[in-house]
Amino acid sequence: MEEKPKLPPFASGRIAGSYSLLFEYWRVARERGREDLVEKAMLSDEDYRRLREIASQGERVRLTDLLDELVDYFMERVDEELAGEAAGRLGYRISGSDARRLIARLLASWLVEAGEYWNIIRIKS
Repeated sequence: MEEKPKLPPFASGRIAGSYSLLFEYWRVARERGREDLVEKAMLSDEDYRRLREIASQGERVRLTDLLDELVDYFMERVDEELAGEAAGRLGYRISGSDARRLIARLLASWLVEAGEYWNIIRIKS
């Protein structure tokens, strides 16, 4: 029997697929005693407010455009050094800045998936 992938709360995996890099980032941050970075890489009420703000503009938004906007929103909350270490532990051969962007994209995907769960937005195929 195939094992279900580990997902953060209210995520479906529909957009991100795997959240293993995000989980590894949290693990690295905790090992370094940086709970503040773990907290920054979690969804907050402010994140849901931001998603509602985007959704309330009444226009249809392409998923890629929404994700790009949210990646920019989350970038400052991800530590480049820890992102690079987490990616390296999982076998990624990328720079810390690329790992940082990937983790920001996972946070953006998680917010969109959770937003769909909470009926803040609707994703059409």
